[in-house]
Formats: sequence, C-alpha cells, structure tokens
Amino acid sequence: MRVLIVEDDRSLGAFLKSGLELEGHQVEWVEDGEAALVQTAAEHPELVLLDLGLPKQDGMEVLTEMRARHDDALVMVLTERSDPHVQEKCLDMGADDCLLKPFSFYVLTARCRALQRRREQYSNPVLRHGDLELHRIEHTVARAGRAIGLTAKEFALLEFLMLHRGECVSRSQLLTEVWQMPAQTNQNVVDVYINYLRGKLEGAGLHGAHDGLIETVRGMGYMLDGLGRKPVARDPDLLSAISRAA
Repeated sequence: MRVLIVEDDRSLGAFLKSGLELEGHQVEWVEDGEAALVQTAAEHPELVLLDLGLPKQDGMEVLTEMRARHDDALVMVLTERSDPHVQEKCLDMGADDCLLKPFSFYVLTARCRALQRRREQYSNPVLRHGDLELHRIEHTVARAGRAIGLTAKEFALLEFLMLHRGECVSRSQLLTEVWQMPAQTNQNVVDVYINYLRGKLEGAGLHGAHDGLIETVRGMGYMLDGLGRKPVARDPDLLSAISRAA
C-alpha cells in the first residue's frame, strides 16, 4: 500500500517510515501541512497518517482541503489531543479513523489493515490477485480466465486469504473467521482445506501446478502471494523501538 506519513516529530516519523517499509509498504514522509497537500495531489497515496499539530498548515486544515478536492485516500489521524470532541470533529470532517498518542505500532498497523479491508469489502465486489479473480456477489472464481468450482467453505477461505493478500494469517485466525469455531479447535481442518484449495487453484494458473500461490509461512500460518514477493521479515528490535517511540 502507498502510505504518506505527515508528522513533524522527526524521531516518530522516521520510526514509522522504517516500520511500515518493513511491513512491505511504499512510504513517503513529510513534516508539514503544506508539503502534505502537495504530496497527496502528486502521488495519490492510498493511506495518509496525519498528525494534527503540524507547522505551516494544521492537520485539520489539511484534512478539510483533501476532502474538498475529493481526495479518496484513507486518512488516519494521529493526535495527542485527548478531547473526544476533537476526534469526533475529525471523523465528521472525513477522517476514517483516529488514534491517540502514544500508541502501539502493532495496533496502528492492524487498524490500517482493517481500513483497507473495509474499503475493499464495500468498494468492489471483485477481488483480484495476479491472474486470480473472485466475484463476491456471484460467488464465482476464475484463474487465467478458467472457471474454478469451489465449495462454499473453499470459497470463504479463498475470499479471506484474498482480503488479506500479502499478509500471513494464522490457523487460529482462519478457524475463528472462516469456520466461526474457537481458536483452540483442532487446526487440521485448516490444513486439509488449504490443500484442497491449492489443488484446484494451482493447476489452473498460468505457470501450472505448484506455483506457490498459497504459501506456508513456517510456524505462523498461510499467505496468499505467488507473485514473486516473499513474506517480509520483521525486525523485532526495530518494531519494539517504534512502539516505545509512539
């Protein structure tokens, strides 16, 4: 995802940029409101992390101008202003979420993913990943133009993986979200259905069987990728530092 950080605190801005790049995002960082408006107009980021207390132009003014010109970037406001009326005003002005400083880096990234999923869920009934296409209303799946017949559970599993593409999802997460079962349930059912899904999808791909569309992330879970990008390794020391700095 293309992310713009608008933050005048240099230590926090640098930490956020490094951490989000480790997560696999394309990140730009500016330190004042005027630069934020120039950057959003020129680069059209998908997500803006917007501090309110900015030099040259206040964050609320930046948000107002972005929405006035119908900029459709997701905007998450980052603020030290604990007054709930400030957060209410930001949301009414068009912010998609507000996060109070100090915050956990992991909470920040989870909320960014949630915003992205919410937009995808309601903006486009068709999910695409490489040569794979899933139509959420018609409940059809095709790969490289070839229709693929899936059971209802296989379809739900693939839909969840596509909504989280490029992100590792755990077996426990799949059990609770796709099967609506407790995370402590025997997780073998997840592995069985992943294998069913792989068998149906991989033979239909442009590159034939075993093309790695659904990757196993050892010790963690599964990830829809197969486009030449490997899961991004996280640096726990750096992410810990980011959480403390925030």
